[in-house]
Amino acid sequence: MRYIPPKFVKLSEMAQIDVGRLTEDQARNILEGIRWPDGVICPHCESDDITRLMGESKKTRGGLIQCNECRGQFTVTTGTVMQGSHITLRQWVKAFYLICFHKKGVSALQLQRNLGLGSYRSAWHLAHRIRLAMRQNSLANKVKSVVEVDKISVGAKAFGL
Repeated sequence: MRYIPPKFVKLSEMAQIDVGRLTEDQARNILEGIRWPDGVICPHCESDDITRLMGESKKTRGGLIQCNECRGQFTVTTGTVMQGSHITLRQWVKAFYLICFHKKGVSALQLQRNLGLGSYRSAWHLAHRIRLAMRQNSLANKVKSVVEVDKISVGAKAFGL
């Protein structure tokens, strides 16, 4: 039985204040909708026969999914730059938003302040992982670098000298 995550709102349609108010479950739904738009697929055996394990008890964490074929357990972070991180999904989604939607970019120090992270090192690793994922995605899609410029004059003749 294929599980299709609830309809999510695209990050591009959200304001920064909305991203800041996300709960952990809402952030997980957004990430699952981005990763598996056609339904959850096991990263181990690529089966769509999965079971959601409830995270209400202290024995299982929220968002844990088990494949019914290979019996492997995984979450939305498995096999991504978020895997093994102690940073919450809310903070990851907010960091994605901040890095992608600011014109001039975001420094690690600004991420640390905006996300409420305990150390600069955590913010630096977070920003580095996101930039690495963006670079790998552009290389995988073989996107050529596009440079946009405004009208510009170069040289002495342009200035009438």
